[in-house]
Amino acid sequence: MKKRYFLYCSYKGTAYHGWQVQPNGVSVQEVLTDALRTILRAPHLDIVGAGRTDTGVHAKMMVAHFDAKIVDFTLNDLCGKLNSFLPADIAVEKIAEVKPDAHARFDAVSRRYEYHVVLQKKVFTTDFAARIHHPLDFEKMNEAAAVLYEYRDFTSFSKLHTDVKTNNCTITHARWAKEGDEWVFTIEADRFLRNMVRAIVGTLFEVGRGKLSVEGFRAVIEEKDRCKAGTSAPAQGLFLVDVKYPEEIFKT
Repeated sequence: MKKRYFLYCSYKGTAYHGWQVQPNGVSVQEVLTDALRTILRAPHLDIVGAGRTDTGVHAKMMVAHFDAKIVDFTLNDLCGKLNSFLPADIAVEKIAEVKPDAHARFDAVSRRYEYHVVLQKKVFTTDFAARIHHPLDFEKMNEAAAVLYEYRDFTSFSKLHTDVKTNNCTITHARWAKEGDEWVFTIEADRFLRNMVRAIVGTLFEVGRGKLSVEGFRAVIEEKDRCKAGTSAPAQGLFLVDVKYPEEIFKT
């Protein structure tokens, strides 16, 4: 009998056309699905992610669910077999059994992202942080980021022509902090729209450069128009870092 499992993985997104299966390029979902189908000898197995990341975006933790009959080895053994099969830029951290109706996307209660910035050329962060070539006022950017708590409709930061029913999100954390040689923007919410984090960061860059005031940032949100917001920040600085679920969906 098939059971449902949550798979926790991390990946470097540089070589992939995002998480979601694409007709014109290799995706993380495709690579993971092929590995699971091969190891479990289940040609019709599919996996469903907690969300989708864009081309070049990374994940320190992505969660996906799949249904399968696993009888030949333990879940730890399956993790080991997957990691031996997968390329070096994708790793499976753990697999956990969940209730039959648990859903990696719809049962998530929060998601957290980080956006990494360097202000000087750093050889070893090229794929993992955006290099900014001009000074930024991070104190002013934090003042603007705090405005996000006051709103629910983030149409101005959403990719156009998506199929979502609502552009409402509840943001519970949004702040820049210095970490070593990097500045890191951490943002957490119950859900995110397509391209939302990169659009927010790109607009905060405008605040940091003095091209947009805090009140101007507020006005961008209230316009509910993507054309009023800044250019999306580069993909390589963005990481999905956590997805939280209610404890009751897990099998003990």
